[in-house]
Amino acid sequence: MTVLVVGSVALDSVETPFGAADGVIGGSATFFASAASPFTPVRLVGIVGEDYPVEKLEPLAARGVDLSGLERAPGASFRWAGRYSHDLNTAETLDTQLGVFAQFHPKIPESFRRTPFVFLANIDPRVQLDVLDQMESPRLVACDTMNFWIASRRAELLTLLGRVDLVTLNDGEARQLSERVNLVHAARWILDRGPRHVVIKKGEHGAFLFTRRAESGADVAIFFAPAYPLEEIFDPTGAGDSFAGGFMGHLAATGDLSPANLRRAVVIGSAMGSFAVERFSNERLLEITPADIARRVAEFRSLVALEDAAPDGSGS
Repeated sequence: MTVLVVGSVALDSVETPFGAADGVIGGSATFFASAASPFTPVRLVGIVGEDYPVEKLEPLAARGVDLSGLERAPGASFRWAGRYSHDLNTAETLDTQLGVFAQFHPKIPESFRRTPFVFLANIDPRVQLDVLDQMESPRLVACDTMNFWIASRRAELLTLLGRVDLVTLNDGEARQLSERVNLVHAARWILDRGPRHVVIKKGEHGAFLFTRRAESGADVAIFFAPAYPLEEIFDPTGAGDSFAGGFMGHLAATGDLSPANLRRAVVIGSAMGSFAVERFSNERLLEITPADIARRVAEFRSLVALEDAAPDGSGS
């Protein structure tokens, strides 16, 4: 099946303790599409300015990303500049120029409106709601958000939560939204607002999946996947969107929304997020192979296996 992503297509300038990159491909929709496209066809809706090097998106098109929903408008493209210290979990924003993205009003092409899997990337909740109004009976809708929208568009965000199946956010955002310190309490609060699933990302410490059990409205199933222990991290930008791309890409590819497959999707999302940080921009995501992905998912399995491996590798 196909997945639709609506979000930013940007140009990033990033500094980390391990190097710098200027004017490279970025944006939530770009990272999502880069991570989802190894699994399933992706339809992208976004906006860029006249200055955007659209030829740099050709590798995405070659991997099955439909860019016919990418609008090119008069003006400058969305640009973000940030710096990471050795605490790679937090970026210091040096400059943000919204450009044409400030007036982004997504026009979902008619051919996209029946896409079964929809990801609303980190944009204004009012825009996310407008996108949903244009869609026709999607099977699964997931959304992302951030602290700015939680503070400035809380009412609209709560309305959105009542219309989506899954929400992804980091631990600080979950606490801010729910006004609960404990993450289990925070997840229950969010689930009570409508979504059936909540993914809470904890950066280098992994990710939680909270699911409301269908047979009992008061019972919540919890799954946790660790982060992959990388020796080198070049650029954390886009890791969360890459997680979402792997997660949604796997679900769309399999069409399986069972609890077991949702847990596997968390692991695959974590694997794709770990690939994203190994290079600047989306470079690493564009060079990995299905064999690379399968190998890393297998390594995740070994991270959480309770049994010692037998000498022949079969397990004890």
